[in-house]
Amino acid sequence: MTQAQTEKNDKPEILSIRAAGKRGILPLRTLYRLAATGKLPVIRSGKTMYINYTAICEQLQNGEGGIWE
Repeated sequence: MTQAQTEKNDKPEILSIRAAGKRGILPLRTLYRLAATGKLPVIRSGKTMYINYTAICEQLQNGEGGIWE
């Protein structure tokens, strides 16, 4: 949980990769590729993969997380 979420006591927004791709933060193909290489942490439920959308947005805004390394 990030510091901002702890302070606000907000719950993170968990989305399927497909739903996150529709929001346009990153292309769907890129999200799947990052998940396959282990650079994007996912939660699997059956065939569906879920990500912490809130954390991904914060990491991209701050340039953190090592997604592009």
